Amino acid sequence: MNRLFAAARVRHLVLLALLLTTAACASAPEPNAPPPSARQASPRPVKVLIISMFGPEAEVWREPLGPSDEIVVPGLSADYPTVRCNASDVCQMTTGMGHANAAASIAALVFSGRFDLHHTYFLIAGIAGIDPKLGTIGSAAWARYLVDYGIAHEIDSRETPKGWRSGYFGIDTSGPAEKPPFNYRTEVFQLDEDLLQWALALSRPVPLRDSDAARAYRRHYAALPGARGPSVIQCDTAAGDTWWQGRALGERAERWVALLTDGKGEYCTTQQEDNASFEALKRGAGAHLLDLRRVAVLRTGADFDRPYRGQSAYASLKAQTGGFPLATANLVVAGLPLVTEIVSHWDRWAGDIPKR
Repeated sequence: MNRLFAAARVRHLVLLALLLTTAACASAPEPNAPPPSARQASPRPVKVLIISMFGPEAEVWREPLGPSDEIVVPGLSADYPTVRCNASDVCQMTTGMGHANAAASIAALVFSGRFDLHHTYFLIAGIAGIDPKLGTIGSAAWARYLVDYGIAHEIDSRETPKGWRSGYFGIDTSGPAEKPPFNYRTEVFQLDEDLLQWALALSRPVPLRDSDAARAYRRHYAALPGARGPSVIQCDTAAGDTWWQGRALGERAERWVALLTDGKGEYCTTQQEDNASFEALKRGAGAHLLDLRRVAVLRTGADFDRPYRGQSAYASLKAQTGGFPLATANLVVAGLPLVTEIVSHWDRWAGDIPKR
């Protein structure tokens, strides 16, 4: 009996040890898991996400939005590591400038799991160079098409083939007049028309900011629209990390946007990030995290993309136009009406973009 009792006691102790080991493993944190205090119970709902590219574009939103909390998101730019949100579920992030920063930051936020973006509207709002044939410094341009200006072959202008208007031409084409195949899948994006028309209708009645310094500089552009005061317009935007300037390059942007959109698009603003930002959002839509139709792009003119008559391209690039403070301020003036409409009538906007 003593042997049987001893054997039974050994089996009991072994079973108890196994149970204790299993319980300890189950309660142990996963490798690299955040501490309990850093875990979020559920993703934060967002009605509107405003996407800025650098500090001055972001700061103009602080007062009108009145953010009540800041959320640190791993993977954002080290210069702009937080997302600001207010009590109305409007949030604002800053990506950092250029294609790489924009794509990386937006992807980090979308895939962070910290935000519920299924019903979110996205407003990409930044400053840009502007074509004086369509707008002026301070103008606010809503885009229908986002066109990548940088995906191309380039031949040195001193070696351009005879009869070519520039040394730029589409990859896998034989010359500038031939539309390239869209092998990169990021060359052109078209935004939702219903949302675009809402943005235009809501912002056009609002007077934009202007200044004496901007008025004085505009006079150099004589009879062009660039000489007039700022207004809300609809025209399209070209993205490229090279900060170019000049009449020839501006005219090339006009032809490039027309070529890649089959004549439907009309170039007017130049910036660095929008195709990259949209592609990052597109990846999120592909993962069923957001609705890609809910993206609007607003660019405001901070300077002209080409010189006035008698001015050099370099002088135009370095000119003090008075446009920077106007362009940053008018991001809010032109963009806030859409944000306010969406948030104030969320019952209409949550399910889908309402018809006008």
